[in-house]
Amino acid sequence: MRRHDGIADRAAVVGVGMTDLTRSSGRTPLALAAEAARAALADAGLEPADVDAVLAYHLGDSASVTDLARELALPRLGWHNDIHGGGTQCASILGDAAMLIATGQAATVLVHRSLNGRSGRRMNRQGLRLGAGVERQFTVPYGVIGPIEHFALVARCYLHESRLDTDDLEAVVTTSRRHAAANPRALRRAPLEPGEYRASPLVADPLRRADCCQETDGACALVLTSADRAAAIGAPRVRAVVRGGRPDLSRLDRSPEPSAVFSGHLAPRLYECAGMRPSDVDVALLYDAYSFLVPRQLTDFGLVAPGELSTVLRTGGISATGRVPVNPHGGLLSEGYVHGLNNVAEAVRQLRGDGVNQVPGASAALCTGFGGAYGSAALLVADG
Repeated sequence: MRRHDGIADRAAVVGVGMTDLTRSSGRTPLALAAEAARAALADAGLEPADVDAVLAYHLGDSASVTDLARELALPRLGWHNDIHGGGTQCASILGDAAMLIATGQAATVLVHRSLNGRSGRRMNRQGLRLGAGVERQFTVPYGVIGPIEHFALVARCYLHESRLDTDDLEAVVTTSRRHAAANPRALRRAPLEPGEYRASPLVADPLRRADCCQETDGACALVLTSADRAAAIGAPRVRAVVRGGRPDLSRLDRSPEPSAVFSGHLAPRLYECAGMRPSDVDVALLYDAYSFLVPRQLTDFGLVAPGELSTVLRTGGISATGRVPVNPHGGLLSEGYVHGLNNVAEAVRQLRGDGVNQVPGASAALCTGFGGAYGSAALLVADG
């Protein structure tokens, strides 16, 4: 495979930081962002004065990068950007940071995402309106109110085409909860008892409450720097990052291929850019906003053959000790929801050897960011 060397191994993730994840923080997104940023800098052994670029992604529900820079009393502010977007950005923002470092625009980049996703602005609260988004008046009356209803249609189509069923979704959720039991940060740590999954109320068929990620208050931050600096010794490297999809699939009511998501379009590009193969991936940090996305991505990224999916899911094949470890910290389904950046933070921990349910010998981690038919993906590799 051809390896693209533009950013490969030029940047390292030297620090991660998170706040507690709660359902009511009682704090502003700026206070949460500052706490996570200070924790990430301390983890990296760096000071705010070392930061010369700040990046964030959000949907108007977070602290701006300039507000955070002031809160941290940064002595200078170089490249900075508030990137519009949610889960699609959690992997690709690593590429933005790595490009700044590789091109000499910055030496140390602070990345953050903070939100009061439960006690503040909630994604499912949408209303009819004129102007931008006016098309929703044609879907909302039929029950497509927000993301859950939208992606329930994708899930139903996918389950039919892949010949998976409710038992397979239950296996995904059960594994996620089992992983979260060992994670003190996780909001859902109690294991699923027999019959509990099917007793979970349907939100939008086939998705039950247990199949949907949580609404969470919290923040996560990462610090990246040049891989040739002393601070980067032992830190995971950014090998490759890709972003994209198909714009014609961004609206389900107009989609010619309803079951398709971003991963089928990005996987070949990611492996080509990294010069790697699916067999090189030791741990997968998959964006699991909904349980059906785990098997969908497993096949799209070549980690499991379609005919083996059900067996792998139901026999513990995606557990931390299984054939393809997936979200050993519990993921967005069980740890919490910081728009995917908490999954990236766990990828860094796994490659450093201090992760939750640590995967032995993990040297390559796949991270994904989901937004429907478009998204992002990154491959991180251990130093050395």
